[in-house]
Amino acid sequence: MPVLLPSSWTSRNVTAASDQIVTKWLFGIALLVAVMVVIGGVTRLTGSGLSMVEWRPLMGTLPPMTALEWQRVYQLYQASPEYQQLNYGMSLSQFKTIFFWEYFHRLWGRLLGLAFGLPLIALVLTGRIPNGIGRRLFLLLLLGGFQGVVGWWMVKSGLTETASVSQYRLAVHLSLALIIFSLLVWTAFDLRDGRGRHPSGQGLATLILLSITIVAGALVAGMDAGLLYNEYPLMGQSLLPVEYGEAAWLDPFENPASAQFHHRWLGALTFGAVVILGLKERSGSFPFRSNLVLAAVSLQFTLGIVTLLHGVPVSLGGMHQAGAVILLGCLLALLHGTSGQIKRVIN
Repeated sequence: MPVLLPSSWTSRNVTAASDQIVTKWLFGIALLVAVMVVIGGVTRLTGSGLSMVEWRPLMGTLPPMTALEWQRVYQLYQASPEYQQLNYGMSLSQFKTIFFWEYFHRLWGRLLGLAFGLPLIALVLTGRIPNGIGRRLFLLLLLGGFQGVVGWWMVKSGLTETASVSQYRLAVHLSLALIIFSLLVWTAFDLRDGRGRHPSGQGLATLILLSITIVAGALVAGMDAGLLYNEYPLMGQSLLPVEYGEAAWLDPFENPASAQFHHRWLGALTFGAVVILGLKERSGSFPFRSNLVLAAVSLQFTLGIVTLLHGVPVSLGGMHQAGAVILLGCLLALLHGTSGQIKRVIN
């Protein structure tokens, strides 16, 4: 692996052309991760996440192929708390619908692992690991494998008496996916444009605010808090919901009304911060990236409100989750360009 082998061997055949191929590969993997996040969001919105009560990383690639196998997984689901408490009486045909989304989510994860792991092995064996990013690629491989474990850890929290996944574990699962996405995007830009300096100042503050807003959205999703108040900007008779503060110091994390309130206003703050940054950088060297950021944040903020007003339907909820990833990617592209480059070689 890159972390165990000397760079003189893993990078012995690096050329400008091979670096371009690796750059396109990393952008492609980032796109697959983004799609994975959206599939995960749809899986959550359709109530499909607890339909597969087994974790079979190696043997669970194929779906049930016979009536007997379908009956087996259906009976396993019938013994789960979700079926007993929420979906009692669900038919086999209805079960197949929710099973599809969770299966598709896991299958996409397996395909993503192959799309990253197999080319990485080929790059190592042919000595085409770009100078200085071997450790980063190995870290991404480890994070991808760990993400699969975290996903099951999250699902397992819903196979208890509560019949609902932990909002904390859901937030960890989404956060790790976006860390992987961000590392892929940043590394690809490092290869294409030269190593970017780490974000600082206003750019870093904006990135942190966006990240907190996305995590707050995961808490909302984990508690189905988006279904409580489907109006904007008021929550009932005022801006502050009447339930606010009922859970004491755990209120931001375990009170659905408070979670929605925080996500609303974090979203508004993020919108303002991103707009200010985008307008500031618009007159600089990256006007196109600035315009992309401004368009992405405007669309995402609008989508958030529309999704809320319509009661979080699957279509709009999925688009809102996709918008978060797109906005993050656009912001990273802008920050990479405006931070300045250190050097081409990353050693």
